[in-house]
Amino acid sequence: MSELLQQIINGVSMGSIYALIALGYTMVYGILRFINFAHGDVFMIGAFVGFFVAPLMVPLVGGSGLAAAVIIMLVSMAACALLGVTIEKLAYRPLRSRPKLTVLITAIGVSLFLEYGGQLVFGPDPKPFPALIPSTMIVNSSFLVLSSNSLVVIGTALGLMLLLRYIVFHTRMGTAMRAVSFDHRAASLMGINIDSVISFTFALGSALAAAAAILYGSIYPSINPLMGLFPGLKAFVAAVLGGIGNLYVAVIGGLIIGLLETLVTGYISPIYRDAISFAVLILILLFRPSGILGRHEAEKV
Repeated sequence: MSELLQQIINGVSMGSIYALIALGYTMVYGILRFINFAHGDVFMIGAFVGFFVAPLMVPLVGGSGLAAAVIIMLVSMAACALLGVTIEKLAYRPLRSRPKLTVLITAIGVSLFLEYGGQLVFGPDPKPFPALIPSTMIVNSSFLVLSSNSLVVIGTALGLMLLLRYIVFHTRMGTAMRAVSFDHRAASLMGINIDSVISFTFALGSALAAAAAILYGSIYPSINPLMGLFPGLKAFVAAVLGGIGNLYVAVIGGLIIGLLETLVTGYISPIYRDAISFAVLILILLFRPSGILGRHEAEKV
């Protein structure tokens, strides 16, 4: 029972990170009905922004600690929000009226550009991510190990999700986002600036990916230009698993994928850790394409 509790804690911690990334996928899909496959690489850029900002910021605030971690996360979120808006404006906006396959291929191209551009700029070798908040053991016994890092990851992710919920459901821009998601044409006729809403959506999703990258670096303190590939794909699986386009089920999907990974690692073999996510994707696409909590929508001819 204690081993199961340990795996659940690890799974919720990892699943919270997947959920933050999955929210970016699901928001963009809800607005534009396409998958931004460059989102995982925005996550990678967020980690590297934190890596380079940390040595500059830590001395200014008197060493590692909560203040330094918050500032570094905010800087990384701002940088990735700007990157997300730039990608949308330069790569996706000119193709908005084109077939979805054209935009999908462009997204894959942007992803490859960020990955190999990252190798050129940052170097291909892994780099140690700085410990922004010193980890302390809250529980350390033969039955259970609980560190402060796990609680920080879960608490920060939960706080960001609640903030996102407030923005989407209790602000004017959030109302505009929901209106555009429901019907572009009607929203435009009501005076909503579609371009501004889409740019804001990309900024919001990219900022959450950057926050996830900083949290990921606190658990796995090694980063490289290809680090966004698997977390990005697993977050995409999480979004599809719940029912892409819905914020709540994206979070649920992320937690499910995180729990499945840790349970498979702990009880079967670490070899199957990555395979389980893609096995889930295949099963969902075969038997429940709309997701476990998604609704099937009839296509109008």
